[in-house]
Amino acid sequence: MTKWLILIAAAFILYKLFMGDRGRKKEKEVEIKKHMAATGEMVKDPVCGTYVPADADIRARDGNKVYAFCSYECRDTFVKRLEASRTQSVDQGKASDRPEDGRA
Repeated sequence: MTKWLILIAAAFILYKLFMGDRGRKKEKEVEIKKHMAATGEMVKDPVCGTYVPADADIRARDGNKVYAFCSYECRDTFVKRLEASRTQSVDQGKASDRPEDGRA
């Protein structure tokens, strides 16, 4: 009976040590990401809000500004929104060029 109690206590102690180590690793990762975001090494994905490295492989350019993305899906969504906004602004520009009486 004593052997079982010692075995259970040892297993519990190992479990606590392992879980404590995982918790410290997660906290350290969060601190590193906060530091990288503060120093500009990481930027926010404009679609989903995830922080990604500034030199990420998945990027899109809008004029002089370069955006980094966490996935191709986010990049494609951003490009579609960008194209839609450009189309809408072009359509509004055409509508404002027309005379008010409707004659072209």
